[in-house]
Amino acid sequence: MILIAESGSTKCDWVLIEKASKKVTRFRTKGLNPAILKEKKLYKTISKEVLIKNNKEKIKEIYFFGAGCNTESNNQILKNVFSDLFNADKVLVAEDMMAAVYATTNKPAVVCILGTGSNCCFFDGNKIIQKTPALGYILMDEGSGNYFGKELLRAYFLKKLPKKLSLSLEGKFNLSEEKVIKKIYQSKTPNKYLANFAPFLFENDEDIYIQKIIEKGVKEFVENHILHYKNELEENSIHFVGSIAFFSKKYIIKELKKHQIKPGSFIRRPIDNLINHFLELK
Repeated sequence: MILIAESGSTKCDWVLIEKASKKVTRFRTKGLNPAILKEKKLYKTISKEVLIKNNKEKIKEIYFFGAGCNTESNNQILKNVFSDLFNADKVLVAEDMMAAVYATTNKPAVVCILGTGSNCCFFDGNKIIQKTPALGYILMDEGSGNYFGKELLRAYFLKKLPKKLSLSLEGKFNLSEEKVIKKIYQSKTPNKYLANFAPFLFENDEDIYIQKIIEKGVKEFVENHILHYKNELEENSIHFVGSIAFFSKKYIIKELKKHQIKPGSFIRRPIDNLINHFLELK
């Protein structure tokens, strides 16, 4: 059996493939980011999943693509977990950008991720080339879920958010200062907490103030990251992966048009395309 995982910081999509019959079984766990979670927590999350427990002896190939898997030390943490859990012949741990590439193209292209975090690269047909680093939710992640969550909370607490939206936000979330401070500065996954607020923007993007927040985030992502690949985009396409990319599609298209860039595909969940990629290899 083949086990494939595509993980962000918030959720992880898994697929079990039986090689002979090509039967596909899907399931989901919490996000597994080794840059945020300790090895013990990663092991616990994976090991308690019933489908993994029931098939652990049959799983011989593991392909894990995830946020936080962009350093050898982080990758080794997950490899240690898989080594303890399985007796697999092959284990590949790679950054989520590689999954985004496999999910969108087999030709040279610029590929972007906009989910809980954000990232961008150029795939030259063989390898990933990144001109700007992914430095996470504090320094970067423009246009991502945690970026938009942070902007929304700032607007709320600075009393810039329209009254109607403030009341609606209060009805959905516990916005006590104590709660917010604890979640952002004392929890292990503040980026996930912030990203939980992002759907509110897209549910209310008929409001002009909300539109400006989304436009600002998209503009910053395009200018700070995508435009570094202006030369590559003269001859190659650009693709977007992730829930935030999917929901902000019209804003992305509008911003790219200002720079004479025509977007290619927008894929909300790359796991479907990953399944096809690995089935074609077998």
